[in-house]
Amino acid sequence: MADPSSYRPKPGEIPDTPGVYRFRDEHRRVIYVGKAKSLRQRLANYFQDLASLHPRTRTMVTTAASVEWTVVSTEVEALQLEYSWIKEFDPRFNVKYRDDKSYPYLAVTMNEEYPRVQVMRGQKRKGVRYFGPYGHAWAIRDTVDLLLRVFPVRTCSAGVFKNAARTGRPCLLGYIGKCSAPCVGRVSAEEHRDLAEDFCDFMAGRTGTYIRRLEQQMADAAEEMEYERAARLRDDIGALKKAMEKSAVVLADATDADLIAVAEDELEAAVQIFHVRGGRVRGQRGWVTDKVEEITTGALVEHALQQLYGEEKGDAVPKEVLVPALPEPVEPVQEWLAERRGSGVSLRIPQRGDKKALMETVQRNAQQALVLHKTKRASDLTTRSRALEEIAEALDLDSAPLRIECYDISHLQGDDVVASMVVFEDGLQRKSEYRRFQIKGFAGQDDVRSMHEVISRRFRRYLAEKEKTGEWVDDTSEDGANGVADLKDEEGRPKKFAYPPQLVVVDGGRPQVAAAKRALDELGIDDIAVCGLAKRLEEVWLPDEEDPIVLPRTSEGLYLLQRVRDEAHRFAITYQRTKRAQRFRSSPLDDVPGLGDTRKQALLKHFGSLKKLRSATIDQICEVPGIGRKTAETIAVALAQAAPAAPAVNTATGEIMEEEEPGTTGSGGDPVSAGAPDERRGQET
Repeated sequence: MADPSSYRPKPGEIPDTPGVYRFRDEHRRVIYVGKAKSLRQRLANYFQDLASLHPRTRTMVTTAASVEWTVVSTEVEALQLEYSWIKEFDPRFNVKYRDDKSYPYLAVTMNEEYPRVQVMRGQKRKGVRYFGPYGHAWAIRDTVDLLLRVFPVRTCSAGVFKNAARTGRPCLLGYIGKCSAPCVGRVSAEEHRDLAEDFCDFMAGRTGTYIRRLEQQMADAAEEMEYERAARLRDDIGALKKAMEKSAVVLADATDADLIAVAEDELEAAVQIFHVRGGRVRGQRGWVTDKVEEITTGALVEHALQQLYGEEKGDAVPKEVLVPALPEPVEPVQEWLAERRGSGVSLRIPQRGDKKALMETVQRNAQQALVLHKTKRASDLTTRSRALEEIAEALDLDSAPLRIECYDISHLQGDDVVASMVVFEDGLQRKSEYRRFQIKGFAGQDDVRSMHEVISRRFRRYLAEKEKTGEWVDDTSEDGANGVADLKDEEGRPKKFAYPPQLVVVDGGRPQVAAAKRALDELGIDDIAVCGLAKRLEEVWLPDEEDPIVLPRTSEGLYLLQRVRDEAHRFAITYQRTKRAQRFRSSPLDDVPGLGDTRKQALLKHFGSLKKLRSATIDQICEVPGIGRKTAETIAVALAQAAPAAPAVNTATGEIMEEEEPGTTGSGGDPVSAGAPDERRGQET
């Protein structure tokens, strides 16, 4: 625990200007980001008597080892920079949106020749129109199913669309009238785009005019005694009205607004947002946040606005945002919102009428969300704390292991040997710090030797980084999660092996535990506990112990260790299967220098298979566009040197099948591998 006075800036060093500040821990990781109208006044608040600080603020300043700041010109710039750094560094003491999942949107891909209606999540794309967000994807599908009767817009994927165009047969939706089937030319691209525009207009809230037009068309059809057409229009109107009923009218027509409500106590706050478009509630979302320091409702609203609109532009930011309290000062936030929208945004507290009544509804939702969260969290915290305490007691640790790392080895009969490292902090998964390894030191199957190599590599990196006191070396080894180095600069971004665990768990018994302990001893590390969890009887093995520890079957500590072990196993298996699939997709053409994917595909398309290409002459290879004589000779030599794959055998008849060799593609577009081992054979470990 650090003393804040040890890193307190000297008087006069801190400028009395707007800016953004960062607290860092002893590992140089950014743990808190904040902004201030006056850096001098704001930072002075952190260096008071510890007893007078908010409990979580006290924890933050004693965890920190340094503070630094960046001066900006305006408060708007400070707001933008604070948001960018929070997204970039993910500081542990900043407001956390634990329920900040990726909400689904109803999207219309107007950037395509034939726009498609679909469910989309994640980052928004240019040229795509979005409606929502919705609480559940099924709510979008229900709405779309009703509207396709009236607006038969394409919903199929690109592959289905191309296949229908090739065969001249539409999909099922085309046969039942829920798709206009542009794939087979029933409508032109322009007519289909008009349908998509009408669909978007209806979803945007312009419903009254469209329904009145359909009602007039229905009346005209009945008057002309076209009763079948009138009946279809009647059913279309019914479908539209049913879709409209799913979104209750709450405000005046054409009202676009977001309503934000906050329910809070001393430690946490729940934020609820209602999205109103065209006077109807189109979506709802909510978060629960930790209050790291004494923070006003207005400041919580400011954080919610950053979370909501930090990645948004244009119409995604509504004209009006209604809040329970205004940030202080409000002008920079309002200016920031206007910049993101491209026009003025009204940020205010509703005082009367329908908007105030709706805000009360949002407030009740926020209050219920906070109560529900606290009920769940009390149980979760109690269970996790008990599990960590049981592990500490069983392993005779000085304190609960707040960070646990688990390692597992995976291979298929000795091939593609890989390892995984998963991390649990406070009993919860920390997926951003998962890592995976390729075993490089030897070939073949030896789980004990593999475990020794992995532990050595992981903690050798940790020691190297520790010696540099926060300055991280550049490395291009495959220790990272993507097979390449992901080290970043010293600005506090996540590092590969920056932080040591209190407990290392290995998937295995006594031999694997001994290997892990030996690796740590060789590196001179004696302050990290090691244990193993054997699958057979779920026994916990410790180094230098003849007998295992058997935890009760009802033990929360055992359950946590099982979760950690199973997650490491899952992560290792996933990586091993990926490596195996890459190996099966390899081709002798991969070894031809200068031969890229385009020319490989041209060769296979011209000859039909690798087998036929192997039997072709150099002159025949030269007939392929883009292949010169020198390249053709190189290809012929590479194919001649590569041993052909073993033929596949029909196990039912014993017949040798004329299977295509690796490098060709089957009907599904995936490479076909002759003689590839059955995935069900062999045990993956």
